[in-house]
Amino acid sequence: MTDMQKLYLLVPLAPLFGAIMAGLFGKAIGRAGAHIVTILGVAIAFVVSVVIYQDVQAGNTFNGTIYTWMQAGGIDFEVGFQIDALTVMMMLVVSFVSLMVHIYTIGYMSEDPGYQRFFSYISLFTFSMLMLVMSNNFLQLFFGWEAVGLVSYLLIGFWYERPTAIYANLKAFLVNRVGDFGFLLGIGLIVAYTGSLNYAEVFAKANELAGMTMDVTGWPLLTAICICLFIGAMGKSAQVPLHVWLPDSMEGPTPISALIHAATMVTAGIFMVARMSPLFELSDTALSFVLIIGATTALFMGFLGIIQNDIKRVVAYSTLSQLGYMTVALGVSAYSAAVFHLMTHAFFKALLFLGAGSVIIGMHHDQDMRNMGGLWKYMPITWFTSLLGSLALIGFPFFSGFYSKDSIIEAVHASTIPGAGYALFCVMLGVFVTAFYSFRMYFLVFHGKERFGQKHGHHDHDGDHEDEEPASDHHHGLAPGQKPHESPLVVTLPLILLAIPSVVIGFFTIEPMLFGEWFKGVIFFGENHVGLSEIAEHFHGPITMALHGLQTAPFWLAMSGVAVAWYFYMVNPGIPAAIQRTFMPVYTLLENKYYFDRFNEVVFAGGARLLGKALWKGGDQGLIDGVVVNGTAKLVGWVSRITSLFQTGHLYQYAFTMIIGVFVLLTFWLNRA
Repeated sequence: MTDMQKLYLLVPLAPLFGAIMAGLFGKAIGRAGAHIVTILGVAIAFVVSVVIYQDVQAGNTFNGTIYTWMQAGGIDFEVGFQIDALTVMMMLVVSFVSLMVHIYTIGYMSEDPGYQRFFSYISLFTFSMLMLVMSNNFLQLFFGWEAVGLVSYLLIGFWYERPTAIYANLKAFLVNRVGDFGFLLGIGLIVAYTGSLNYAEVFAKANELAGMTMDVTGWPLLTAICICLFIGAMGKSAQVPLHVWLPDSMEGPTPISALIHAATMVTAGIFMVARMSPLFELSDTALSFVLIIGATTALFMGFLGIIQNDIKRVVAYSTLSQLGYMTVALGVSAYSAAVFHLMTHAFFKALLFLGAGSVIIGMHHDQDMRNMGGLWKYMPITWFTSLLGSLALIGFPFFSGFYSKDSIIEAVHASTIPGAGYALFCVMLGVFVTAFYSFRMYFLVFHGKERFGQKHGHHDHDGDHEDEEPASDHHHGLAPGQKPHESPLVVTLPLILLAIPSVVIGFFTIEPMLFGEWFKGVIFFGENHVGLSEIAEHFHGPITMALHGLQTAPFWLAMSGVAVAWYFYMVNPGIPAAIQRTFMPVYTLLENKYYFDRFNEVVFAGGARLLGKALWKGGDQGLIDGVVVNGTAKLVGWVSRITSLFQTGHLYQYAFTMIIGVFVLLTFWLNRA
């Protein structure tokens, strides 16, 4: 093993070591020991990722096996790494955001009794995601895929004393199993028709797969493979209708909300489809399916963010919407734009989540935005960094989100994939919606009249799960006369460090990532797909793009959203209530989240209960207990009762019985002869 291969191994193994130390020896090393060993592990992963990034920039890539687990049926089951431009970008994003979350957690979870356990979980989560993005084969990809799902289950239900947390993590686990079933089917089809789990070997046979059909159904094989793989991405990256788990994942502590929603887990599906571009490019049907699902998610999940009063849930629905934008980019073959938005979104979304957590600390664990207002005076660092994150989210020119979101909209506008017209409508209207709910949150939290330190009645616990406090902490909200306070440095420092890339990273990376050769040989485009080639002709640098962006429709739609939010919530706050009364059926539809949860509860959960009851009554009680177990005893009892009739003690009756028996035997043997 070369020195560079040892460095590759160090990236995932350093966080794993920290997770093991904090998890198994947490009591021995104490709280300080737990956060030191885990932060050190993730910091090592980040520093080594920077070294590997420099090596990749120098033109050195790697694709090879590190360990062969077993060989069966001519198929190799291996642990291997594929280190290229896409991988190293994901390694940097995952390790940096995770490092910020680890540091932030010291302040946020300082009083929680599960301190060491939480650090162990988030470090294990980082290890799982790194194994996923570094894989060079479907076996390791699936391992990382399932590992992030398992650890997310543990983290969402971290406060397991609360029934709502247990419900949320079970919901996340079950919904992801639906997606993972499709994902596993896709991998199974690949193995069945290629005899390999290795990416490079499968991609080499892509054209061959494109000309094949499935044996039984006659469906185009590659289309079936790509749709099955994308169903897995729909679960992990929370696309309609498998999105229902993600808002409820807010039951976990804020640091893990940032980690799940920004750099890990939900981005796994986007990364996977980008990695599989050699397959998806050969199926317009699959791309169209991806496009429609992404566009629907981008717009309709954004609508739900408008009516949320829980500060974390607004950010959660913005995550759903932005994941929809990334999926739309995948659907129009703009894979580079999708992963570019993945990267920029990771920074500003982590910033917004951690900013929301800082507000929650300052508000003594009150998450209802209606109980806030005027916080900018008391929490200046949180206020300013949250403003930067919000501007990046709405795509304000020169901010990182502008470059990635505008590129996606342009790619959709240029696309000829079926469904591109519908997708363009969704992403354009989504720009207004995003700006409206983002600055609705910003104005309600940081500006306007101070509404904290009062008795708010139903506001305190209105909504689904707005009290994030641990079960051991019974204090909720600011008492009358209390004022918010800025969070400690261990909380605000990650906000500042995340705010920097939220502003500048798009400016410095758009040219190499979208229009340069950064992803050359990593992401592939079909001959008949426009991708970003048409946009590249009109790109004249990030400054020109941003200045031109001031004249485009997305900019004016975003500014309109900000202006409407300002007027509704700062100038004339009676308007939103009047609109709600006027359009009560629409509000009810949004409040019930389009009844997806209700549908799942009635159809799937209710159907499962009915099926379970039928199996219990008919199968367990009726067949197994009634026939197999008790039926055998009853049969023996019945035979015993019949034979007892002949046990009378009379000799003539025994003789008669013997004669009848001989007669039956003779008849049987004569018939056989």
